[in-house]
Amino acid sequence: MADENRPVLSDFDSFLFHQGTDYSAYKKLGAHPGNAEGVDGTWFNVWAPNAKQVYVVTAATRWENMIPMHRAEFDPTVWEVFVANVHDGDAYRYVVDGADGIRRYKSDPFGFRSELRPDSASIVSRLDTYTWHDADFLAKQDNTKVLNQPIAIYEVHLGSWKKNFRGDWDFSGFMNYRELADELSEYVNWMGFTHVELIGICEHPFDGSWGYQVTGFYSPTSRYGTPDDFRYFVDKMHQSGIAVILDWVPAHFPKDPFGLESFDGTPLFESGDPLRAEYPQWGTKAFDHGKPEVRSFLISSAFYWVREFHIDALRVDAVAAMLYASFGRAEWRPNMYGGDINLESKAFLQQANYAICGQTNAYMIAEDSSELQGITGDVRWDGIGFTFKWNMGWMNDSLRYLEVDPIFRKWHHNTLTHTADYAFNENFILVLSHDEVVHLKHSMVEKAPGDKPARLGGLKSFYTYQFTHPGKKLLFMGQEFAQEREWSEARSLDWGLASDFGHRDVLQCVRNLLEIYRKYPCLYTDAKDPSTFQWVNRGDADRNLVSFIRRNPWNYDGAVLVVCSFSPSTYIDYAVGVPEPGLYKRAFSTFDSLPGGGGSADGNEVPPLSATEAECDGYPYRLTYSLRPFEAVIFEFPHAE
Repeated sequence: MADENRPVLSDFDSFLFHQGTDYSAYKKLGAHPGNAEGVDGTWFNVWAPNAKQVYVVTAATRWENMIPMHRAEFDPTVWEVFVANVHDGDAYRYVVDGADGIRRYKSDPFGFRSELRPDSASIVSRLDTYTWHDADFLAKQDNTKVLNQPIAIYEVHLGSWKKNFRGDWDFSGFMNYRELADELSEYVNWMGFTHVELIGICEHPFDGSWGYQVTGFYSPTSRYGTPDDFRYFVDKMHQSGIAVILDWVPAHFPKDPFGLESFDGTPLFESGDPLRAEYPQWGTKAFDHGKPEVRSFLISSAFYWVREFHIDALRVDAVAAMLYASFGRAEWRPNMYGGDINLESKAFLQQANYAICGQTNAYMIAEDSSELQGITGDVRWDGIGFTFKWNMGWMNDSLRYLEVDPIFRKWHHNTLTHTADYAFNENFILVLSHDEVVHLKHSMVEKAPGDKPARLGGLKSFYTYQFTHPGKKLLFMGQEFAQEREWSEARSLDWGLASDFGHRDVLQCVRNLLEIYRKYPCLYTDAKDPSTFQWVNRGDADRNLVSFIRRNPWNYDGAVLVVCSFSPSTYIDYAVGVPEPGLYKRAFSTFDSLPGGGGSADGNEVPPLSATEAECDGYPYRLTYSLRPFEAVIFEFPHAE
């Protein structure tokens, strides 16, 4: 009788795996339920080339029977065995007698499900038990067109977006993926975000790492449910028209004894070079991207999330750490040319990006603080091949300006306006991420100086600058209603603030901005095209004001004029230059969501403004508008005849 569902590692599979080009390695390695000679059970396969012996132990036998594995027929670096009566949902571990003489109990590198921390065993999990309902959404996805589509990302940590009430004011309980999907999809749609980005989904042992020290590269964290629960989450998002981005961490892994470190008694997944083996500042091991099997393991993981969970994009963490051999290291080893670039990691990123973007409809996003050019450049021209890059320069420069008291901002004006000078160097996403509201950095609203009305008003103007500046958009959860406390993974967002008058105003302002962003193509069809942005006045430092035009590359059809005040003063009949005559309709103001706030500073409603023929800001026409404290406004250009 033929063995059913046996994950046979053929000689060709072995060839691809050891060449670093097996992008479906998870279909053969790991634990796969099946049948052998008429008996149901599970096939186990694990890569441990230097191990003296490997065993499987399972919860089904109360962890007592160590079942010896044998080397696979076509690949002696892989150990395999069939274990009868071990089924979907059963926990297991590998017992590895290492080359160094030490016996280690390991979770499965290819494990599809994990026990809830602090337990660490892997759990047998089928890949074919969920029925998807997102075919219509997937049929519309095309990663070759995303550069010219609106992308407004809501970055979410599911464990602290909202928690379950356990009684006695205990809100520490995790919600299930399915509960979260139903509530979060409704909220994200109501707000108007186009994407959610999820941090902390890949299994990790320590909550405080936020999921950036991964032990389960194929395992959705069990904190919120099962893999099928997570599939439901993605499915629900897609049915609601929301794309899902997953944070992916191929740079490093923690030293937990059940994890990848010294897996077979040798530095198998990590580098054997002591100058490259670790990231000292994180206390983690660095992947050896020069090893073909490690590339197969990691790139197969990327394909796994895209294929098996319908993930739309991967945001790759710590790109700079991978690219620079000196990153966080007092001593480092130069490359073969004497430089600082880690050539193996660079080649790995190029390979991963080229494969994912070329063979699927998913796309790749770099969390990168490096100054290396070409992060979103074409791999064929030695670019790194990402679709987008987080604009860390914009984030740092603009936040430095926000934190300055308005009295002194005129001496820091260039910090704000300088962001446009490099806005088109890459395909950027403007990010206000979780990293900016933790570790005594203060929440967004607490970064701004002044009393509370000034801080809330300044924040609305700042968000307007973000949503009209070139680049895609990202806000971390809670920033949309001006969360006051710094974010902590241990507690829920302070949703009660959203009912407070001032915070509700910020929430509605962000909602209005999301609508404006999606409405005007000139705000999102700007990839690497400087002609889509032009300054009107970048030098009004004394009044803490900036004004600029967003346009399509050929003319002013559908263009908008943006004026942002970062001043507590009122400016009556403020003049701003425009290139064309006609009536300019006010499409947005940061005062719109306030009672009676739709008018100008004199309290009257604002009819369309007529451009006067008079030179202003180097343009032949001008508009005059009375700006209120910390007001930002957007005007729609006259429609072409």
